[in-house]
Amino acid sequence: MFLKAVAGATYGPKADQPRMDQLWTRPRRGAAYAWPMRTVAVALGKRSYPIFVGAGLLSALGRHAADLGLGRRCAVISDGHVAPLYAKPAMASLRSAGFEPLLVSVPPGETSKSLERARACCDLLARHRLERKSFIVALGGGVVGDLAGFVAAIYLRGVSFVQVPTTLLAQVDSSVGGKVGVNLKAGKNLVGAFHQPRFVLCDLRTLDSLPPREFRAGLAEVIKYGIISDAPLFARLERDLPRLLRRDPKALAEVVARCCEIKADVVRRDETDSGVRAILNFGHTIGHAVENIAGYGKYLHGEAISIGQVAAARISAERTGLPPAEVARIERLFLRAGLPAAIRLSAAARSRLLTAMRLDKKVSDGEIQFVLATRIGRARSGEKVPPAFVQRVLTAPARVGVNAG
Repeated sequence: MFLKAVAGATYGPKADQPRMDQLWTRPRRGAAYAWPMRTVAVALGKRSYPIFVGAGLLSALGRHAADLGLGRRCAVISDGHVAPLYAKPAMASLRSAGFEPLLVSVPPGETSKSLERARACCDLLARHRLERKSFIVALGGGVVGDLAGFVAAIYLRGVSFVQVPTTLLAQVDSSVGGKVGVNLKAGKNLVGAFHQPRFVLCDLRTLDSLPPREFRAGLAEVIKYGIISDAPLFARLERDLPRLLRRDPKALAEVVARCCEIKADVVRRDETDSGVRAILNFGHTIGHAVENIAGYGKYLHGEAISIGQVAAARISAERTGLPPAEVARIERLFLRAGLPAAIRLSAAARSRLLTAMRLDKKVSDGEIQFVLATRIGRARSGEKVPPAFVQRVLTAPARVGVNAG
């Protein structure tokens, strides 16, 4: 059984739900949040939408949806980790605004990003008679956002959806920009669409419940924005990393909003990923391949792209002139964040990695396209790197890593 759905209840196959105390914790109570909500605009003409960043915003979900005049029926797609924590207040907010929400719970983890799971979701939506004016709420991390957005893009040839990201990685990256999709055995995100949300609601209080490993993984995308676009942000991360690791609310609000501003500007200039938006893939060419060969779920996405970004920085040092001192700064920041900077691979695993990289969406005419940095705060895409060169970087001595194959 893929999933279950029932109006107003949280459920799902118990076998697919690890113990809550092993993975997620209840939000801290009594934290003081004393600054206003920040709003970041994603300017895409008729498809423009706001990103709301602040603490305690989940209670306003229904009000924001009502402002858009969406249909009464809606579905909240979440997973077995997030639904027990946040589905109840999300559903209550929607009901208080006059909506009739249906909760759809999927098993947690990357394996839920599949065509089979998307089909099962669509079957449930049809069974509960969601219509063209209905909408979908993606309540969860990047996996839920990608899956729910993909379902919204294909159900009835497209219905509205909103993103309510509950992980740091999803708040600063995957919830913004309209890329939605699922995985194939051949690679990550090989089936998908561009389908922009109507709004994004980043409630910073949901980050309180993240396990330390999941929170650190989100920092990988935060660091990426500094490398590719904003040297002052990178310097701020070097300075404020201890505050971020403590989940200091003010530091988080500033960093999340700034990352959303950077991505919103990139998406505004290149909505469909045909030009400048490619710089957002820094570290992802190798990172996605690491996820693939290790089996989705062994590495969190942020851990895999941490490895990929350090490798891309090392390649950049020789191909685009990134100063060695800046390569060292990049690697040091990832290590300080508690993220892996390298991976030890057997010869067979390196071969599988290169094969997986050739299946990446960024391959053009059979050649792997890399995003490389010229200095911290500047990057360029479309760089062709010979496989032999990649092999040499991957066999360089690792300062920290784990075995894979």
